[in-house]
Amino acid sequence: MSNRIRGVLAPVVTPFDEQGKVDLRRFVEHCRWLVANGVGLAFLGTNSEANSLSLAERLLMMEAVFSTDLDTAAMMPGTGACDLPTAVTLTKTATQAGCAGVLTLPPFYYKAVTEEGLYRFYAELIEQVGEESLRLYLYHIPPVAQVEISIPLVERLLKAYPNQIAGIKDSSGNWSHTQALLKQFQNENFDIFPGSESFLLKGLRNGAVGCISATANVNPAAIRNLYQHWHSDRAEDLQAGLDAIRTTFERYPMIPAMKAVIAHWLKDPQWSAVRPPFITLSNSEQRALFARLNELSFNLAGH
Repeated sequence: MSNRIRGVLAPVVTPFDEQGKVDLRRFVEHCRWLVANGVGLAFLGTNSEANSLSLAERLLMMEAVFSTDLDTAAMMPGTGACDLPTAVTLTKTATQAGCAGVLTLPPFYYKAVTEEGLYRFYAELIEQVGEESLRLYLYHIPPVAQVEISIPLVERLLKAYPNQIAGIKDSSGNWSHTQALLKQFQNENFDIFPGSESFLLKGLRNGAVGCISATANVNPAAIRNLYQHWHSDRAEDLQAGLDAIRTTFERYPMIPAMKAVIAHWLKDPQWSAVRPPFITLSNSEQRALFARLNELSFNLAGH
C-alpha cells in the first residue's frame, strides 16, 4: 500500500510531573517538536516507559495527542500488552482514531511459549479489534521481551491476515536478523523498520522503509536527514555522525539519559523524572554525558 507510514519514527519519551503523574502538556509539546523535525510518533513504546503506565494513563495520552491538530497518519502507537483485553482496547482506540498503524509487542511475561500460542494471540487480537483499517506492526525485541517473533510466525500471520499484518520493528540489535527479514519479505507487502538508526543506511540499502529509534527523541533532524539523503555521497558520513551520538547514549541507561538531555537543554529539570524501576542519572553521569555531547557539537535544536 502506497499510503503506509515511512521514514523515521520516535518512541516518544513520557514526561512526569512533580506528583509522578504523566505530564500531558510536556508530552504534547514534545510530540509537536518531533513532528516539526520530520519524524513520526511511535509513542507508548519501550522508551515511553509504556509498561510502567496503566491502561487509563495510556488512553489519556492517546486522547491528548489525538485531540491536537497533529496528523494521526504519522502515528504508530504501541498497543502491546500481556493481556488481550488491554491490547484490544489500545489497538482499537488507535485504529479508530486513524493512526497509520499500531506497534504491538507479543505477550512477554510467559517465557518459552509456543509459536502456536503467539499466533493465536495476534490472531485473536486482530479478530477482536475487527477493523478493516487496522495495520499491525509486529514488535520484535527479544533482548527485552525475551520472546521471539520468528520468520515462520511472520509468514503464517501474513498469509492469514495480509491486509492487517503490515510490517515489523526489528529491535533484535542483530543486523544479520534484520537482513534476513529484508531478504525473506522483499517481495511481500510487509514493511521492515530497524529498531536503531545505527542500521538505517544499511537498512535502506536493503529495502527497509525507515527506522523506529529511541534517539530520534533527541536527534530527530539528523536522523531524518540521513533518511532523506541516503542515496547521496554524504550518506556514509551522515551515518557515522549518527553512530557517534547513538554510542554516547548507549553508555548509559537509555531512557534516563535521553530525559536528562532534554531536561538540560530545555533548562527544565522536571523532564529528567522517570518512573521506578528506572532511576535518574547521577550528577557525575550527567556531566560526563553532556561533556561528550558537547564534544560532538550536539544541540537539541529548536526545542
